Amino acid sequence: MNRLFLIIYVLFLLLATAACKPKENMVYMESDRSAAEAEVKQAIYEGTHLQPGDFLDIKVTAYDEFAVRPFNLHSMNQLTNPGEVQAGQAAQTSPQGYLVDNEGYIIFPVLGKIFVKGMTMGQLRADLESKLLEYLSDPLVSIRQLNFNITVLGEVKAPGRYTSTSDKITLLQALGMAGDMTDYGDRTRVKLVRNENGIDQTHIIDFTDRNITGSPYYYMQQNDVLYVEPDIIKRKSANVDPNRNLAFQIGGVVLGLAGILITLLK
Repeated sequence: MNRLFLIIYVLFLLLATAACKPKENMVYMESDRSAAEAEVKQAIYEGTHLQPGDFLDIKVTAYDEFAVRPFNLHSMNQLTNPGEVQAGQAAQTSPQGYLVDNEGYIIFPVLGKIFVKGMTMGQLRADLESKLLEYLSDPLVSIRQLNFNITVLGEVKAPGRYTSTSDKITLLQALGMAGDMTDYGDRTRVKLVRNENGIDQTHIIDFTDRNITGSPYYYMQQNDVLYVEPDIIKRKSANVDPNRNLAFQIGGVVLGLAGILITLLK
């Protein structure tokens, strides 16, 4: 009887030990998947490529402040509605900007329709400054994206869609916006879904690889989706009867009580 109890107890301890095995691949950028590289490289930031639905804040400056007014939305509103300037300055609750339409155009004052789809903001800036030379001396254009959207799903603490006024967001920053991965997130196979030339492409990102900072996908693009898959532990537990863990706990208590009774009856 004592030998049988001892065998059952040892088996139970082995099962409990196996269940408590430390999880691997929990640390970001811990391993080196490309040993041939002597040092960690940093991805080159080229900027996001403009897409339909992007909302841009564009401001033009030049030496002649009066001559530049027709090229700025806020100045144009002041010129067309002089009686509402003071009230408008205090009541502007929504930003003014340029919406990229479904065909990839924006409507710019004086210049008219300009095709911007696929351009980076640096390319658009250079294009506008070149066109404005016909009207202004040494024009300077500043561009800011007002609705940079990314989505983070799966095993993160706060999944959802996030909007930023900055378009320079890295993979690690995107995770930070979603509260980081849960303990059950598979850090070696995170899926990045990106629309490329009108087609959604899926790329696998390994967050445990220290060379992630050199990945061509290190910087997020507009409307990127980051999906953190559940690890093998979470997948297996999803297919297990939820009462199974309770059964193990009850079994442990029963074995413990049985051991105490056997000790008392000796």
